[in-house]
Amino acid sequence: MVGLTVAFLVLVVLLVRYFTGNTQDESGNKEFNGSKTKADDIVNAVVGIVAAAVTIIVVAIPEGLPLAVTLTLAYSMKRMMKDQAMVRKLSACETMGSATTICTDKTGTLTMNLMKVTKFWLGQESMEQSSPSISPYVLELIQQGVALNTTCSAYRESPESKFVFSGSPTEKAILSWAIHELNMDMEQMKHSFTILYVEAFNSQKKRSGVLSRKKVDNTIHVHWKGAAEMILAMCSSYYDASGLMKDMDVGERNTFKQIIQVMAANSLRCIAFAHKQLSEEQYEDGKEEKRLQEDSFTLLGLVGIKDPIRPGVKKAVDDCQHAGVNIKMITGDNVFTARAIAIECGILEYGAENINGAVVEGEEFRNYTHEQRMEKVDKICVMARSSPFDKLLMVQCLKQKGHVVAVTGDGTNDAPALKEADIGLSMGIQGTEVAKESSDIVILDDNFASVATVLRWGRCVYSNIQKFIQFQLTVNVAALVINFVAAVSAGEVPLTAVQLLWVNLIMDTLGALALATEQPTQELMKKTPVGRTEPLITNIMWRNLLSQALYQIAILLTLQFKGEPIFGLTERVNDTLIFNIFVLCQVFNEFNARKLEEKNVFKGIHKNKLFLGIIGITILLQVLMVEFLKKFADTERLNWGQWGACIGIAALSWPIGWVVKCIPVPEKPIFSYLTWKK
Repeated sequence: MVGLTVAFLVLVVLLVRYFTGNTQDESGNKEFNGSKTKADDIVNAVVGIVAAAVTIIVVAIPEGLPLAVTLTLAYSMKRMMKDQAMVRKLSACETMGSATTICTDKTGTLTMNLMKVTKFWLGQESMEQSSPSISPYVLELIQQGVALNTTCSAYRESPESKFVFSGSPTEKAILSWAIHELNMDMEQMKHSFTILYVEAFNSQKKRSGVLSRKKVDNTIHVHWKGAAEMILAMCSSYYDASGLMKDMDVGERNTFKQIIQVMAANSLRCIAFAHKQLSEEQYEDGKEEKRLQEDSFTLLGLVGIKDPIRPGVKKAVDDCQHAGVNIKMITGDNVFTARAIAIECGILEYGAENINGAVVEGEEFRNYTHEQRMEKVDKICVMARSSPFDKLLMVQCLKQKGHVVAVTGDGTNDAPALKEADIGLSMGIQGTEVAKESSDIVILDDNFASVATVLRWGRCVYSNIQKFIQFQLTVNVAALVINFVAAVSAGEVPLTAVQLLWVNLIMDTLGALALATEQPTQELMKKTPVGRTEPLITNIMWRNLLSQALYQIAILLTLQFKGEPIFGLTERVNDTLIFNIFVLCQVFNEFNARKLEEKNVFKGIHKNKLFLGIIGITILLQVLMVEFLKKFADTERLNWGQWGACIGIAALSWPIGWVVKCIPVPEKPIFSYLTWKK
């Protein structure tokens, strides 16, 4: 808009000057003499004036910005593939740089997803501690509970070869334990029973059940397997190791709860097995309901499954937290397991887990009023026993509070949360096709450390776009002011249409390429996140670009009005000097644009070969323009002394940039002071 206004003013001023006879040709004669002037001359003059105005529009509007943004996104997208992140939606690279909160799953993302049964309790005895002989009857019931009530399968080619398991990690761990530790024969067990009804696992009830008939004696059995506290609530008795069935009073129940809590506090996922034998009458009565009985069961045993934390996760969580990004863990595990793993990963500090509201259950969060959720959502670090709906609810609350939210998910039911989030991160190994389709970025190795890398790349993209904008606006401001002042005062523009378009080509295309390929640095992770409301052009950028633009304006306007008498030059050589200094100022300023805040603009420059190559090409092309394309570019050849003067004046932008970076700027965006208060 500023560019259009300035161009319009230049057009009006030049037309008025021409038609009032205030412009002169090279011989000093008036260009317009009323009716004496030929129509051809008037048309040519007007076309020249319109061309000057159009050129100002071209220079004022940063056409290179879409190119720079696309280049930096495409470049980072390609490099992120090497860092185990496949970008499906190009703009997600940049959005990730603004992320203020990451909601992550636990299993497979923070942990290795290599589950193994490490604890087994029968009754109130730990089998690995005292290892008493287990009653064959109880052992067979546990084997039934594992073999019949599973979605996992075990296969081996020959009796000598190893078993290959397929299914969910938890199911595989339990099946592997039953086959190797309890010597279960899965095939024989399955052939001995007829499955009558199956109740599949769901994320709300956290359990699965099966109703089966034993072929040998026609007895009917119900088996439940699932989250320990859920199964415990269904039981009224339990088996001890010797096979005796004992009633479960309040004291016994509390003992089992303590066992579950101790296992959970050791980062173990607790799974319980329960059994009940039905009579034919009970079976017939419940047949119509199409659901399994859920009360008066006997507890068979408890297993604790360990899923080790991924190496590098603690450091990645620390990096994100130092970068001002909140990490929230959302898991289906119980509160104690979730808390233990959150402490292990560094999401919760040891001792901080008791802070009110840091750990909640999904159901509790769901039952809050909207106002309570909005008040508490920032404090929550861990959500346990959550459903996919709870995850979606949390994302919606965080977005309403102004957060930029990234969410990880792997299941089909995570799709709504992945779509709702600003950045959806699906898992490449564990993730379903639906989850991947709903996401913006696929984490190929399912590792949280890769999420932290994506965050760093996102910040790099955002920073590169800011660098280019600062660089581009310096050119725009300087070119606009110089041409406007010269047009209004002298009636001519020092930079011709061809020269301005050449500057535009250098700055837009080559400048975009040079600054778009800057690599991410560790410094990026020391800043606070940008968020939603931060302006794209910060106070630091305004300080840098205005100082450089003012320096260029001062030098070039001095040359425009006093260059000929000061240096004793002809008008054409003076105009060439102005053009050459202007271009070289941009070349030197390109180095300043590499670092928005750091004083050492050369840090890490040797790693960016493309940047150095582009600077070399720009200088080479400028020499060609000045020395060999005189007619095309409307320039004169310069001698060695004049080239030295041009380089010396342009190089002053480095010390100016260094000094300016010592000037502090307010944190509050400069334009916010201009907004009227109601």
